[in-house]
Amino acid sequence: MTNPIYITQADKEKLSKLIEESKYNEAKTNIYLKKLEAEINRAIIKSVAQLPTNIVIMNSNVLLEVDGFEEEATLVYPEHANVLKNKISVLSPLGTAILGYEEGSEIEWEVPNGKIKILVKKVNQI
Repeated sequence: MTNPIYITQADKEKLSKLIEESKYNEAKTNIYLKKLEAEINRAIIKSVAQLPTNIVIMNSNVLLEVDGFEEEATLVYPEHANVLKNKISVLSPLGTAILGYEEGSEIEWEVPNGKIKILVKKVNQI
């Protein structure tokens, strides 16, 4: 069974619009857009005030362990993504994978090079 994930109504609306727009612009990434859409559709919607602070939402700073290596990142919308500043797009495979999960969650996720194991070690909502 898959662990539940949580997002805000505002993020759901913005992400749904982003997915629809991206479907036409980025045909090669459709498989990842479909995964994000599936994640959004199964998410439990909460207000920001109702969400625990240990949930990965948009603009959260996170400490991850990806296949045994620690990585710090901020989950952002595509227009704010910047690899040099560790800002990862929610449309990236890693960004989609962590959206809505809480600290301590372990996730196996398919990426272009195969499956990765992700541990959400720490979440700081901004």
